[in-house]
Amino acid sequence: MERATRQRAAIIEAIVMAGRPLLPEEILDAARNLVPGMALATVYRNLKLLAEDGQIRAVQLPGENTRYEPADQAHHHHFQCRVCARVFDVQACPGGLAALAPRGFTVEHHELTLYGTCGDCGRGSTRRRSLRRTKA
Repeated sequence: MERATRQRAAIIEAIVMAGRPLLPEEILDAARNLVPGMALATVYRNLKLLAEDGQIRAVQLPGENTRYEPADQAHHHHFQCRVCARVFDVQACPGGLAALAPRGFTVEHHELTLYGTCGDCGRGSTRRRSLRRTKA
């Protein structure tokens, strides 16, 4: 990898501190706290280098833009909130998924994404429902 830079260090810190996969725009917002004036092009350039170097990995969800997380995490899955679209790590795996493959097939890898409402958005909808009830 090329030399370490303040921008690259800020990008890595943003990804690690988030504790969840981040979009490049989310990485930029967090990294700007450490390096004001950073540009989105700088984030994309460094994400490419960090991924090539094996420090981060891309998280691809169907129909979504690529998110990034630290590469040193153990096998895990993801949860996407349908309200805010944030993605969170799920530190569990149901296992036994190879049994779902047709006879004679070999499962080499799997990804599992759960969809629903995150805690923040769920609390907001509960609050909205209770407000509606008190107004009625």
